[in-house]
Amino acid sequence: MDTLIDNIDIFVKGFSNTLILFAWSAVFSLILGTIVAGMRVSPVPIMRAVATIYVNTIRNTPLTLVMLFFALGYPQLGLPKLDYLPLAVIALTLYTATYVAETLRSGINTVPLGQAEAARAIGLTFGQSLSQVILPQAMRAVVPPMFNVLIALLKNTTIAGAFSVLEAGAIRAFLSERGEPALIVLLWVALVFVILVLLLSLVQRYFEKKWRNA
Repeated sequence: MDTLIDNIDIFVKGFSNTLILFAWSAVFSLILGTIVAGMRVSPVPIMRAVATIYVNTIRNTPLTLVMLFFALGYPQLGLPKLDYLPLAVIALTLYTATYVAETLRSGINTVPLGQAEAARAIGLTFGQSLSQVILPQAMRAVVPPMFNVLIALLKNTTIAGAFSVLEAGAIRAFLSERGEPALIVLLWVALVFVILVLLLSLVQRYFEKKWRNA
């Protein structure tokens, strides 16, 4: 307990940044991933091609390299200067959105074809049938895998610690400079992550129960 109490400022700062990274990245990933999933099932070939190239390229690139690009490559492009925290959010969003897109696409494939045909029969466009008929059903089907993606995102935030972002993954390095035992620090970090994952699991079960009843 002494390790936690004596360094509570670092733990609070680290996990605050972790939650900020997670929250913003989750929101943007869900938005971008939904758009990409729609493009993946679009009847327009160029949209399907762009989405496929994006998904296959990013999914097959290690997240560390994506982070490395935004930490070292982005400043060389002459674009508006950003701190490491928003750059980490962008990197996590671009990476996680590909998994969101594929998860949603798998959910879309579970919706009976007759649903889309019925939507077209009453005059709905592709965009209207996707947003009003298909996606609501697909979302219900992918609650468990989607929360698995979000749990993976939460754990992936620790990679930002290697790029000057004080988050949970960097706590051990900071406290090593204070002479704290690394094993004790890592155990406390792991315990908090377990609690956060359990909270996400509770939210998952809530939505599963709610949408199953619906």
